[in-house]
Amino acid sequence: MTDKPTVSVLGTGIMGAAMARSLARAGHTVHAWNRTRAKADPLAADGAHIARTPAEAVESADVVLTMLYDGPATLETMRQAAPALRRGTIWAQSTTAGLEGLAELAGFAREHGLLFYDAPVLGTRQPAEAGQLTVLAAGPAEGRDTVTPVFDAVGARTVWTGEDGAAGSATRLKLVANSWVLAATSAVGETLALAKALDVEPGGFLDLIDGGPLDMGYLRAKAGLILDGPLSPAQFAVSTAAKDARLIVRAGEQNGVRLDVAAAGAERMERAAAQGHGDEDMAAAYYASFDQPPA
Repeated sequence: MTDKPTVSVLGTGIMGAAMARSLARAGHTVHAWNRTRAKADPLAADGAHIARTPAEAVESADVVLTMLYDGPATLETMRQAAPALRRGTIWAQSTTAGLEGLAELAGFAREHGLLFYDAPVLGTRQPAEAGQLTVLAAGPAEGRDTVTPVFDAVGARTVWTGEDGAAGSATRLKLVANSWVLAATSAVGETLALAKALDVEPGGFLDLIDGGPLDMGYLRAKAGLILDGPLSPAQFAVSTAAKDARLIVRAGEQNGVRLDVAAAGAERMERAAAQGHGDEDMAAAYYASFDQPPA
């Protein structure tokens, strides 16, 4: 085994494509697959080998990295890959699958003798393209020498949360972090919507809190997208944010916690998606505050 394992990337959407490019840039041999091949084909220019099927993508892989929409999509893809998976192959599962979804994926890994790493990431399109994600990882010590160069290629930092990927410690931390991100995003949109409704200049609000404890970079970034754009290409799409919000609400319910803000945030994202903003940045949930598009 070299320090540059061959990596199969299954799922080349916003995040998966950026991670595949980071891996190729770091000198890894990369095999990429996506259900819609047109999203994978541009990676050939970065040196990736584009596979026709999940099985073709994984047949020579030391590490399989999944970054798909949700748990069911990931399980379906891995079932398609199963005939070519070798026992002992490392599986770094980076999809935000939720606790129930993760349990099913870990069961698949046990059934097929894979070394399973629960490895969601924090960050959006821009840090992904720069290889500056934060990787939240849990998995066995025996495979870390192999998987660490993969995490180092896609991220600026790896936070290890445990040695049992199936226990879900990394996914639990990701859900907590995403609950804050989604709540903050909804708060930005609602604040600017209220400002518009009350004929308050948004710049006046931003000047009011400038440099104080209520100010933060995330507010500035999302407010900038709402006020000035562009909302496409998305850093984190509305439809994906809605899916993650539902996973957060479900995790709370399963553990006896009522998450009213997360539930309202999920409804808000879903309403924005129904208005046609599903593929735009999640800041576009701003439009969910209006029955008609604001002037």
